[in-house]
Amino acid sequence: MRTLILITAVSAALSGCGSVSDFGAGVGAAATAPLEDFNLRREYIPTVLLQAEANPYDLRNLNQCSTIGAEIARLNEALGPDMDEPPVPDGSTLTERAGDAASKAALDAIRDTTSDFIPGRSWIRRLSGAEQHSRHVQAAIQAGRMRRAFLKGVGMNRNCAPPAAPAWFRPRGGSRR
Repeated sequence: MRTLILITAVSAALSGCGSVSDFGAGVGAAATAPLEDFNLRREYIPTVLLQAEANPYDLRNLNQCSTIGAEIARLNEALGPDMDEPPVPDGSTLTERAGDAASKAALDAIRDTTSDFIPGRSWIRRLSGAEQHSRHVQAAIQAGRMRRAFLKGVGMNRNCAPPAAPAWFRPRGGSRR
């Protein structure tokens, strides 16, 4: 039954207008997912997130709106856009978005299938250190989000224009860029 679902999802993904090469690259990543369970492949943590984890409220060298905006841009690069940012229109059609959703579902099914065959997976993740690394990645992401929110608050307090403040914020008078 699982194989039938997997074949259906793969054929639906390939019939969409999404890029077949993107799907093929995703299949490789999904098929090698067990390497993460054995801690043979680790997710990279960007330096800006490690710095945020070490000291999320650090304001050294952030005394101007432009430097605050640059630090927020570094965090956005690592984390993706903030919740206050409007979604970027990608120009894709409904059919392309449906194909992308089918591709994602197929890749998730492949990843689940390759990971499910490992007996005692949770113990292997604990013993190999993969679980600890996964928690470290999540902590670094959370610290980065916290730092970005803090810096936007500092930018608002200093009357900075976005991106050194939330996108909805309008500085009083002239901003101090």
